[in-house]
Amino acid sequence: MKFYLGIHHPGWIRLCRFPLFVSHRRLSTYKTLPRALGPVAIDSGGFTELSLYGAWTTTPRVYAHAVNRYVEEIGNIDWAAPQDWMCEPFITAKTGLSVREHMHRTVGNYIDLLSLRPDLPWRPVMQGRHLDDYLYCFELYERAGIDLTKQPLVGLGSVCRRQHSTQIQTIVTTLAATGLRLHGFGIKARGLQRYAASLTSADSLAWSYQGRRTPSPHPGHINEANCRIFAETWRTRLLHSLTWQQPTLHGL
Repeated sequence: MKFYLGIHHPGWIRLCRFPLFVSHRRLSTYKTLPRALGPVAIDSGGFTELSLYGAWTTTPRVYAHAVNRYVEEIGNIDWAAPQDWMCEPFITAKTGLSVREHMHRTVGNYIDLLSLRPDLPWRPVMQGRHLDDYLYCFELYERAGIDLTKQPLVGLGSVCRRQHSTQIQTIVTTLAATGLRLHGFGIKARGLQRYAASLTSADSLAWSYQGRRTPSPHPGHINEANCRIFAETWRTRLLHSLTWQQPTLHGL
C-alpha cells in the first residue's frame, strides 16, 4: 500500500521525499508553486466545496486548467481526483440531491474532465453509502464505457467518517476482490489496521487532529497541528503499526 500524508501547507512539497496528498483549494491560492521533491496526489477539495456551498463553484474547465498547472509547475504528480460528490447524509442534505444523483454527477464530472484534458492523470472515484450504491456506481462507469478494473487507481469516496466500521471493511474487501485497485480517502489508523491489505493506496490528515491536542515543545507554538516533524513521526509510527499485514514498506 502506498501511503500519502495529507498536508495543510503546500510548502512541505519541496521538503518531503515521501508521498503527499494536498488539496486544490490550498494550492490554488499560490502564485508561485513549490517544486515537488517526492510524489504528490491532488485532492479536488470537494468535501469543503459541497459542505460550504451545496454545489461545485469551480467549473471543470477551471479545475482542469489548475491541475495542468500543478503538473507543469509542481511536477511529480501521481494523480488528481475529479470533482466528485460525497454522499454523507449532511452533504446530501446541503445539496438537496439524492445519493444516486451524487453518483451520476461524480461519474459525469470524470467524463467531463477526460474530455477536457485526457492527457492529465485523472483517477475515477466511486461514491455511495452502502455496498449496493458502490456497485451501482461501478455500473454507471461501465455504461459509460469505462472499465474500472483496468484503471491504475480508483478512489473510494464517502468512507472517512465511518472508515473503521465493519460496513466499510466489507465494502473495501468486496470491491478489491473484483480486481479494483482502490485508494482510500482519509483513512485513519483504525481503518488501515482493518483493511490496509485491500487498498492500493490511502491518504490521511489524522496527524493534524492529534496534533491539535498535543502541546508543542517549540517556543511560540501552542500545539503540533502544523508541525512537519510531528507529522513525519506520526506517519512513521502508523506505517510500522501496519507491518503485521504488509510484507514490506517499500514505496510507502
